[in-house]
Formats: sequence, structure tokens, C-alpha cells
Amino acid sequence: MSLPPHPADEWVAQLYDELKTLAHSHLRRERTGHTLSTTGLVNETYLRLAQQHSLHGLGRGEFFNAASAMMRRILVDFARARTREKRGGDSERVPLDEVVEFLSVEEAEELVALDEALERLRAVNPRGADVVNCRFFAGLSLEDTAAALDVSTKTVQRDWLTARAWLRKEVASDLGLLPDEE
Repeated sequence: MSLPPHPADEWVAQLYDELKTLAHSHLRRERTGHTLSTTGLVNETYLRLAQQHSLHGLGRGEFFNAASAMMRRILVDFARARTREKRGGDSERVPLDEVVEFLSVEEAEELVALDEALERLRAVNPRGADVVNCRFFAGLSLEDTAAALDVSTKTVQRDWLTARAWLRKEVASDLGLLPDEE
């Protein structure tokens, strides 16, 4: 007797092409020539989602929100590894000609700053963080985001504007791009 399939198995089988489109959307924002392919990102996302048991009963929009958040997490993990390498990290020395860079140091620092700002946003405005995840990372429309979060389109618009402005300020501050206030 076989076990029933995990919900992630069902979603991936049904929505693989859409997951690839989502992964492509995430990777389009990254530097060309990095080591993670669209298929690789979908596969890594699937592996991580399959380990979670909280996917039972998720709707389509909720699943894509979770998949998008996981893709963002994977890309941030790559960026953190890149910045750790910049600082020497605990990595083994490899000849420079054998290394294919995933991100430039500046891009990696920006991605890490964005992720940290998103985590702070989640602490003060969870719905705003969900809206950013749906709109920016998952590429959902206002209407699809409203449906996924079970709120009105107007609410999504307000949260989107507020969260973007807040994130811009936080990321700029983290990167030292704002003048010191005296």
C-alpha cells in the first residue's frame, strides 16, 4: 500500500509550467551568468516545500505565495553565501578561474538588505509583507493578490504603496545610502 501523495507533489504536477514562469520571473532580476537555472530553482523549491507539512489545504494563490516566498529564500541563501565568501567565510579556497559568480558583491548586499528589510516589515506589517511577496516576487496582479490574501483590491493597493515606500527607506538605510540625520 502506498502513501497518499504529498500536497506539494500534486501542486507541482499540475502547475509545473507556472512554477517555471514564476522561477523565471525571480531569476530575471538576478545577474546573468549565475549558476542557478529556472529548472534548478523550481526543483530546489519543490524539495524544500515537500519537507513542509503546512501545505495541506492550501488554495492555488496561497500555494504560489508559499512557492514564491521559498524561491526568494533560496535566492537570498545564495546571496548570503556570496557575501560570506567576500568576507572569507568558512569556505575552502578555490582558484578564481574555477569560480562562476552568482551575484556581484553589490547585488548580493542589496538582496540581503532587501530580505532583512522584508523580515522587519513582516514583524510590523505581516499583510504588507505578504502583498510584496505576491506582487513583486510571485508577479501576481492586484486582483490575484487580493484573492490570494482574501482582501479587497483597494486594500492591496494601499498595502503595496505603503510597503514599497517603507522597504525603499529601510534598504537605503541598510546600504548607507541615506544621509545621516543630525
